[in-house]
Amino acid sequence: MTIIGTRRAVLGGIGAGFATNALGMPAWAQGRRKLGYAIVGLGNYATNQIMPRMQDCAFAELRGLVSGTPAKLEKFGAQYGIPGTHRYDYRNYDRIADNPDIDLVYVVLPNSMHAEYAIRALQAGKHVLCEKPMAVSSAEAEAMIAAAAKAKRKLMIGYRCHFEPYNLHAVALVKSGFVGRPTLITAEHGFHAQPGQWRLDRPLSGGGSLMDIGIYSLNAARYLAGEEPIAISAMESTDRGDPRFRNVEDRIDWQMRFPSGLIANCVSSYSSGHNAYRVTGTRGWVGMEPATPYAGHRMWVRQDGRTEAVTLPPAPGNQFVAQLDHLAEAVLTGIPLRAPGEEGLRDMRLIEAIYRSAREGRAIRLA
Repeated sequence: MTIIGTRRAVLGGIGAGFATNALGMPAWAQGRRKLGYAIVGLGNYATNQIMPRMQDCAFAELRGLVSGTPAKLEKFGAQYGIPGTHRYDYRNYDRIADNPDIDLVYVVLPNSMHAEYAIRALQAGKHVLCEKPMAVSSAEAEAMIAAAAKAKRKLMIGYRCHFEPYNLHAVALVKSGFVGRPTLITAEHGFHAQPGQWRLDRPLSGGGSLMDIGIYSLNAARYLAGEEPIAISAMESTDRGDPRFRNVEDRIDWQMRFPSGLIANCVSSYSSGHNAYRVTGTRGWVGMEPATPYAGHRMWVRQDGRTEAVTLPPAPGNQFVAQLDHLAEAVLTGIPLRAPGEEGLRDMRLIEAIYRSAREGRAIRLA
């Protein structure tokens, strides 16, 4: 298939889904109230990326706020019209169980707090969307999944790129055979971490760059490969003289081998800027830079000696809206989650294997 033909075929499939949503509310949703989200943690990501986009959701809306800072509750409560009865701190958080306006809870806290506040929300009878990484250990992730099963509630992890059109297009191109048989993936993510952030404090973050920006390289390699790795080899590079890295790592490079023979070379860094990936196969490649930003994605493809830039048509909403609506739609209709707790658990187990490989200086075979 030619570059143009492949792009038209895949874009046609993506566009069809967008067109259906753009035409209006589906029949099953007509006459139903939107489900209510409570946002737990009012930091930069929640207040500047998530909350402003909730007004564009078709199936959900903002109905509750949770924060340990009274000034934030007052400021954002007034901004979004959230009454005092729907504003909570961490001490009275469990009272959300008594609020029928809150159906869904989005946990946007430092990593070490994910498990506790997700489990408490599930025990309160609420469905949960939890930011990535899911937790700070696979044991915590397993406890979260068990709590969701016991409560008979849905647990979804905030992998926004699973809802982003360019990333979906890249996956579709690889699956279509556009690159031929995939042989190599490169995935690089990093930024210059500034001092004084919670992400540089291990008790809050659970680790360094790998537990933060590195998860984008890890998860992208997995969804681009379409299979799970069987071996990991990793190496850490950290300047312990840099006060930022007193108790967290800076850079980790790792390689993953997949059952098909595909190799993924990945980078995670707090001291250099990266946001790119490429899938190379026997016929060509698909690459993006930046690959996983909030906006401004850029894609190129190469096949039969020709390289072409790919620009997707504008779509209603965005990755944030699509992610927020997906959990609500899954609750209302029973459709399977794209990124359930098990997806987060898989990444947590791989993160632990990467750390172990770097620590022990050897390849880790995976079950």
